[in-house]
Amino acid sequence: MTQYSGIWPVAPTPFHPDGSLDLDGMRRVLDCLIDQGADGLCVLANFSEQFLLSDAERETLTRLSLEHVAGRVPVIVTISHYATTIAVERAQFAKDLGADMVMMMPPYHGATLKGSPDQTFEQFRAVGEVGIPIMVQDAPMSGVDLPVPLLVKMAQQIEMVKLFKIECALVANKMRALIEAGGDAIEGPFDGEEGITLLADLDAGARGAMTSGMIVDQIKPVITHHLAGRIDEAVEAYTRVLPAINHENRLCGWRSCKAAMVEGGVIGSEFSRHPIEPLHPAIRARLIDLLRRLDPMVLRWGKS
Repeated sequence: MTQYSGIWPVAPTPFHPDGSLDLDGMRRVLDCLIDQGADGLCVLANFSEQFLLSDAERETLTRLSLEHVAGRVPVIVTISHYATTIAVERAQFAKDLGADMVMMMPPYHGATLKGSPDQTFEQFRAVGEVGIPIMVQDAPMSGVDLPVPLLVKMAQQIEMVKLFKIECALVANKMRALIEAGGDAIEGPFDGEEGITLLADLDAGARGAMTSGMIVDQIKPVITHHLAGRIDEAVEAYTRVLPAINHENRLCGWRSCKAAMVEGGVIGSEFSRHPIEPLHPAIRARLIDLLRRLDPMVLRWGKS
């Protein structure tokens, strides 16, 4: 595998039932993901519930994660913000603490404040001057269109823009076009959105995936087989995990990983802060049933 390949899951943020941060639980989350075979980790992403965290909590979690991982695998810190100065400050903070990369969406705030192509380019260029590799997150949540020519321009003209997490509609088509247009400047094309289109994205040239932390050990073989040219084995591995991924993607979101980690004794609570509602008991029960059929490490990690 290249420097930017493999499976790089998003670490969930555990809370106590009263809504306070579970810092010991966070350490266990990181250890569990590494033990599952993660090639890298991402913290403070959308699946980390970054939009439910205060600035002080972000700093606490960044510091804790980097200190606890201690170089065992690379760590990406998410720094998205509408204000370019704040995105730059977050990037510098992450770099100073030893982060390997940062991830950011284009500038947006709500449904109407969206960065233009020029504003998006300028924000990424400003963060690039911090001198830390950047993963561009092309996610529907931002509502900002990132056309292939803009992404290629960023890759070719901003030295630190090296990775691309593509999770928009028709991902494989866009990924293929991005790689064809950008060539060697597209160093790390990554699949996202829990791996729901992982096989097609690997066919299109993806080198890795940023999934949730739910079943890292079960999804990783899809990537390793495919990158090694063992396509039949990759298809078989993908077919095996797809029902659980589909249930996660369509019905659970980040709550699925927390439910699995509670079930496996990794963390003590799957609480999410208001206004997020807990999983419906039937949806949760089906999730755990689908996971048990895979016998993933997450369901055993805290019970050994």
